[in-house]
Amino acid sequence: MGAARMAPPLAVLLLQLLLHLMGAEADDEAAALLAFKSASVATDPDRALEDWLEVNSTSGSGSPCAWNGVTCTGGLVSELNLSGMSLTGRLRLDALLALPALQSLDLRLNAFHGNGGSHHTAQPPRTPSPCALVHVDLSSNYLNGTLPRSFLDSCTGLQFLNLSRNNLTGGGFPFPPSLNTLDMSRNILSDAGLLNYSLNACHGIQYLNLSTNQFTGAIPEFAQCSQVSVLDLSGNLMSGPLPGKLLTTAPANLTHFSIAGNNISGDISKYDFGGCTNLTVLDWSYNRLSGMGLPASLTNCLRLEILDMSGNKLLSGAMPMFWGGFQQLKKLALAGNNFTGEIPDDLSLLCRTLVELDFSSNNLTGGLPASFTGCRSLELLDLGSNQLSGDFVVTVISKISSLRVLRLPFNNITGTNPLPTLAAECPLLEVIDLGSNVLDGEIMPDLCASLPSLRKLILPNNYLTGTVPPSLSNCSNLESIDLSFNLLQGQIPPEVLLLPKLIDLVMWANNLSGEIPDKLCSNSTTLETLVINYNSFTGGIPPSITRCVNLIWVSLAGNNLNGSVPQGFSNLQKLAILQLHKNSLSGPVPAELGSCSNLIWLDLNSNNFSGAIPPELAAQAGLITGGIVSGKQFAFLRNEAGNICPGAGVLFEFLDIRPERLAQFPPAVQSCAFTRIYTGMTVYTFNKNGSMIFLDLSYNSLTGTIPASLGNMTYLKVLNLGHNDLTGAIPDAFTGLKMIGSLDLSHNHLTGGIPQGFGLLNFLDDFDVSNNNLTGEIPTSGQIITFPASRFENNSGLCGIPLNPCTHNASVGDGSQHSPNVRSKVLEEFVLLAVALLVLIMATLVVTLYKLRRPRESKTEEIQTGYSDSLPSSTGISWKHSGSHEPLSINLAVFENPLRKLTYAHLHEATNGFSSEALIGTGGFGEVYKAKLKDGSVVAVKKLMYFTGQGDREFTAEMETIGKIKHRNLVPLLGYCKIGDERLLVYEYMKNGSLDVILHERAKTDVHLDWTARKKIAIGSARGLAFLHHSCIPHIIHRDMKSSNVLLDDNLDAYVSDFGMARLVNALDSHLTVSKLLGTPGYVAPEYFQSIICTTKGDVYSYGVVLLELLSGKKPIDPTEFGDSNLVDWAKHMVKEDRCNKIFDPVLTDTESCELELYQYLKIACQCLDDQPFRRPTMIQVMAMFKELQIDADNNFLDGFSTDSANIEESSEKSV
Repeated sequence: MGAARMAPPLAVLLLQLLLHLMGAEADDEAAALLAFKSASVATDPDRALEDWLEVNSTSGSGSPCAWNGVTCTGGLVSELNLSGMSLTGRLRLDALLALPALQSLDLRLNAFHGNGGSHHTAQPPRTPSPCALVHVDLSSNYLNGTLPRSFLDSCTGLQFLNLSRNNLTGGGFPFPPSLNTLDMSRNILSDAGLLNYSLNACHGIQYLNLSTNQFTGAIPEFAQCSQVSVLDLSGNLMSGPLPGKLLTTAPANLTHFSIAGNNISGDISKYDFGGCTNLTVLDWSYNRLSGMGLPASLTNCLRLEILDMSGNKLLSGAMPMFWGGFQQLKKLALAGNNFTGEIPDDLSLLCRTLVELDFSSNNLTGGLPASFTGCRSLELLDLGSNQLSGDFVVTVISKISSLRVLRLPFNNITGTNPLPTLAAECPLLEVIDLGSNVLDGEIMPDLCASLPSLRKLILPNNYLTGTVPPSLSNCSNLESIDLSFNLLQGQIPPEVLLLPKLIDLVMWANNLSGEIPDKLCSNSTTLETLVINYNSFTGGIPPSITRCVNLIWVSLAGNNLNGSVPQGFSNLQKLAILQLHKNSLSGPVPAELGSCSNLIWLDLNSNNFSGAIPPELAAQAGLITGGIVSGKQFAFLRNEAGNICPGAGVLFEFLDIRPERLAQFPPAVQSCAFTRIYTGMTVYTFNKNGSMIFLDLSYNSLTGTIPASLGNMTYLKVLNLGHNDLTGAIPDAFTGLKMIGSLDLSHNHLTGGIPQGFGLLNFLDDFDVSNNNLTGEIPTSGQIITFPASRFENNSGLCGIPLNPCTHNASVGDGSQHSPNVRSKVLEEFVLLAVALLVLIMATLVVTLYKLRRPRESKTEEIQTGYSDSLPSSTGISWKHSGSHEPLSINLAVFENPLRKLTYAHLHEATNGFSSEALIGTGGFGEVYKAKLKDGSVVAVKKLMYFTGQGDREFTAEMETIGKIKHRNLVPLLGYCKIGDERLLVYEYMKNGSLDVILHERAKTDVHLDWTARKKIAIGSARGLAFLHHSCIPHIIHRDMKSSNVLLDDNLDAYVSDFGMARLVNALDSHLTVSKLLGTPGYVAPEYFQSIICTTKGDVYSYGVVLLELLSGKKPIDPTEFGDSNLVDWAKHMVKEDRCNKIFDPVLTDTESCELELYQYLKIACQCLDDQPFRRPTMIQVMAMFKELQIDADNNFLDGFSTDSANIEESSEKSV
């Protein structure tokens, strides 16, 4: 009885004890979560965790299982999902690892940073239990740095880890042995240890994604114990040859393998694909693979579903014909290669399973074989950018009823457009792209009735006629319409503007007319691109445009629009490009355009705008973030004729337009005689804090002063305010335009001087202040004095180079202030100077006539023809310079032996008909031949290539300018010849050829370059380049300084060649790429990849590469030596790792006496190779550094050199 009476109290006690333990566990779980919140969550803007409070607080929940994002199982936290809650803070996971039942952790789409390391200041509330995590997703945060070693290794059951889309650099291995899925894609990983461990070590990972990182070097081979089935290494910086046994040693269960978007090279035409039996996805696209076709061993991969070899431009030959065994292939992509011939009929054997076929951007001819009509599963067919022709669209493609995407641009398809047939036979079509063919006819009126799913209709650059069918409004899914560059007439149907999903409306360069319907964005606001420029639209800009809040690119230029710009453009916060030029718009320039927070391109030139320039235009300076217009295809026609043509240039939307047709487009091109076409994809040069990059307000009627606020646009590259009625001074704030390349203030009424700070605008490539009322001295530093006098003319008070010299009080700019005595004294001095100059000229003429008359009997033929084969040598030429203290000027030089013209017949004979035996070199601007003239002298003849139609006057003037440039370290131009389109330049012959051959092709020469010789060459070439930069007026930028342009005579004296060539070659020449005009790969300064503007600092960088070549004996680009890197990056890496001795050519380190100098010269080279132009020395400073280092009196290469006011002077004893 007693025991029975004791039972209930014991049960109650046990229940109370259990409840107490459960409460304690709940308290511990809550404490762990709160510890995580305290340590990791700095801000919670959406108040997502506001219910995470102490359990005993008045407002706290009784259990953490009720908290937001928390899921419990059996009263314990088993899942924590805080994804997309906008949480920020340094992530620390140690508190969460103590939760004994937590299996799933999802923190993706937040803003956590740090590397996930432990938090030592806040310990978990009790001894942590073993980590129970199985699934962890930390993707799309801002995690950064190196992961701790053995990251999460205490989680012995961890199977899934996603760290993608962060900023991690490496670490995190060894992996937990249970891990089978690891995604670290889209970081900035470069840790070679992590890459090697991932592939070489024994672990359990089956899914491994390391794509879109910064891994370099070769692809590691697989470990024999590897279990990887999915491997994605795409989008890295890996290089080197493709490992020969990569697939034969791959894991047997490997099904997905991608190395796309790297720089892997090698010939795969005989590659062994023996280990690919189970592969279903093979993506090796966009590398540098080569070979004649694909290897037959690819037939071992019969289970392939996706094969992508696109973008390996070295793959060539005929299309392979071994496709019969591929019974599961769904996608075949061989685009962007050099495959030739016709598409093989055997390829249709894939039709049973093929869904996507992409052969675009090859050199295929013919059409699509008739057997492809059996491709009943084919949904995407891309054969664009080939040379296909014939009627295959109607006879074959139209029979493929399953097609959804058809792309055939840039082919030779002729005749009536095939839209009616396609609409009748292919009802599922969503995308039709037939741009840049030779199609004519009208757009069928009932197109949409047959193609209800049509999303994109791309038909530009054809010869379509008729009108835009109003029935296009029935294509309710239509997103993009591009009908540009056709012969369409009539109005834009208002119904088309009501399409609910319309994103792109592009119809430029047609004959469309009437008013632009005021129906824009009436039915939706999806419109992003409105490009209807160069038509004949009238009326005003429709006010409804301000409703299109998603507009990015608007071009209404080249029409007949009038009236003012409607109010409300500040609503368009995504607007990046606004082009309204060449209309008849009037009224003020809208100040609210400065509120468009993404506006980078504003072109209002050639209108009737009036009033002052609103200072508010610069309101967005420093606020623009990059990216909104990235990736758009464009063409830019740059005006290179100065202010004789309206505007700085024209930007065109350029999808599916042939450049050659644009070059013949009358409204944009033929109105200006000198233009240059640039094409490409839009790329921002800033990520944040950006500004407008193009502002053209020229050819209007603007008045008032120039707002100083425009100087805040630090990324502005083009500013054109010319041909207005502006007054006042040029703002000193314009010295803040550090990126400015083109600045035109001409044809206004500006007063005052040119700010001295303009000399610091290092990227200035085009400058014009002519036809104003400016006064004072032109700045003498930087790029300013490199421009011709025409860019300063018609400013009565301006003086200095390149105009007339300034008097001592020229800066006053008012001659009326001089006293009569001063004016009289100046007049007397001028008369005396004129008399002395006249005497000098007469004496020169007498001497010249005497020299010409004395050999008359022996040179009858030469005097009759006006040509001479007897050429002066450089040693017989000297400068005759006036007694003024101005910098040495080619405009003031008088030569004893003037430049002579030469007959083509003489040079043809002297080179044996320009035979291959006489060919001694080929450069970027032409071929060089060795020629022996009749008098026995040997010269070098450069035959210019790609010369297109520069006038005789311009060529002769350029030759006379270049011919006057004489210096002991510049290859002298002795003569020239022009006949028809042929242009020949004659130079002094250099016996030892070019430096690059002697350095890098030592087997071809017996010349040995020790350190003394190399030092002599380094100093000589620097002296020549410094002369071009600092002592020629105007200063000359070489633009292509490299070792092959450093020639050596028989004494190993260095001569810089090809200076002035970039000026000489016609800028209209379509054969020359921009890179050709800016330099040679391996020598090009990094800033040239962001801007097409050349500077002296770019030459300094190129010289630094030459100096590095002399020190190392290595080529600037050598895949066998540096892989996909280059000499500069390798040398900088060696310097960073304190391994400078590895840089030096072994033949130089044999002598200990020169070791110190090697390091000193390397230091100078590194200064020249600084990534930032403003930190590089000038060539004058380089020469000064050389002079300071000169310690060997026996090798006094700098004898006679001095620096004075940044000008080079040579001692009178030295021949120049």
